Amino acid sequence: MQRFDLAPLYRASIGFDQLADLMDRVLSKDVDQPSYPPYNIEKTADDAYRISVAAAGFAADELAVEVKESSLIVSARKTPDGSHRSYLHRGIANRAFDRRFHLADHVRVSGASHSDGMLHIDLVREVPEALKPRRIEILSAPFSKSNVVEAQVAN
Repeated sequence: MQRFDLAPLYRASIGFDQLADLMDRVLSKDVDQPSYPPYNIEKTADDAYRISVAAAGFAADELAVEVKESSLIVSARKTPDGSHRSYLHRGIANRAFDRRFHLADHVRVSGASHSDGMLHIDLVREVPEALKPRRIEILSAPFSKSNVVEAQVAN
């Protein structure tokens, strides 16, 4: 596997360490990512997303969705039902799992639902007002503290 030296990025910039960590995580761990359970990530609006996890055989109380730091952790643990079944063929995997998704800045979980064997997790990106583009009015008079105009948020 090819490794990239990100030292020049650290020398000439400030605050891009998360980008370097993301690149390192993608380049090093993507090969070892488990494939169970299958999932979809869809964009439902400009700033809204939905993760759908196939959780067949799990009840809603056996599933857990947790946000810890900048990670979304989806896990499932099967509770023993006490019955001793004899299977002729067992093709439905009811094994426990932990699936991690790394969330970008300002992305939060807005809700989760479980229906028809699918766990749906809705996410929304909420950019703070301070980070939104602002339009600055240009004055024709010389600059002085008496004619300073406050910037307004541009939509």
